[in-house]
Amino acid sequence: MDLELTEEQLALRATISAVLTRESPIGLARAITETQCSTSALWSTFVELGWPALTVPERAGGIGLGAVEIAVLCEELGKVIASTPLLATITQFAPLVLECGDESQQNRWLSAIAQGTCRGTGAIAEATGSFDPRLATATATATDNGYRLHGTKRYVMQADECDEIACTVKVGGAARVVIVEAHRARITPIRTLDATRSFCDVCIDDISIDSDRMLASESLDSLNDAIEVGAMALAMETVGACNSIFDITLEYAKQREQFGVPIGSFQAIKHKFADLVIALERARSLGYFASLCIAERDDRRHLAVAAAKAAAGDAQRAFAQEGIQIHGGIGYTWEHDMHLYVKRIKSNEQIFGNAATQRSKIADLLRV
Repeated sequence: MDLELTEEQLALRATISAVLTRESPIGLARAITETQCSTSALWSTFVELGWPALTVPERAGGIGLGAVEIAVLCEELGKVIASTPLLATITQFAPLVLECGDESQQNRWLSAIAQGTCRGTGAIAEATGSFDPRLATATATATDNGYRLHGTKRYVMQADECDEIACTVKVGGAARVVIVEAHRARITPIRTLDATRSFCDVCIDDISIDSDRMLASESLDSLNDAIEVGAMALAMETVGACNSIFDITLEYAKQREQFGVPIGSFQAIKHKFADLVIALERARSLGYFASLCIAERDDRRHLAVAAAKAAAGDAQRAFAQEGIQIHGGIGYTWEHDMHLYVKRIKSNEQIFGNAATQRSKIADLLRV
């Protein structure tokens, strides 16, 4: 297992960073918060660059890259707190189709993703907030022509901006994945901490679907493998946002003066930054290790993803606190951008399980 990024991956990172700096500045995130402006132009840019096709297999018209490239992309998206369906499409919807669909189903939806004509998301959680598919209460009942769905999925990322929604349901007691056209579901945006990214309740009651929209796999392991890609991706997006908090706060500490000297020269502030560097590098290293384990289907992938999400949770807690406190009074104001980053990392902590949930998962895995 090679723990260093290749020249191609470094070049990909540089390209993504340059594009996002130009096309998705922090001002866009603020505009989304204040005016709910559309991100359709940003999505079109991503499609022109082929980003939705990054991890789609070549046989389905994609570029055929893997989980490490997802990690690279998500870290850069986090740095600018980008808000488009790109992350949900390639880290939630696409993995569910790839892991749980048969070849014809994969070609159907993954080809559309690669062409930029399909934006998708994953609907896993319900009223309890758990992202464990075994706890799903939504159901699919077989009919003469397909299935009839019942239930409501919660905390679905950007469902109101997507074309297709991959929902976990129970079929005869087994967890399965069904693809629902977004316009047929009753989608209700919900108010959350992070106003730069929408979350929705998705009601699928009494929706009838054709049998070919029920993904073929009945394997819980395959379903969990797909969900873990989404968890790793959010961990890396959190790392990217924390990185930006660090850069902004460090620059402020170099400029803000007290007693005639920059506050960054105070030993207590230096200690804070040292602790933040350790937390950031720990989370980043574990995130990339998790992506490698996913890419190589390493037996340690379940532990690695849980550790990465837990480390990202630890990092967000430290960065949210110190990022605001080192800024002093200005860090609490609406006019400063700090709250946009803090709200994103706080929101990410809850999706796919927070740090405490991940540690409980690690304990269960090690107990076995």
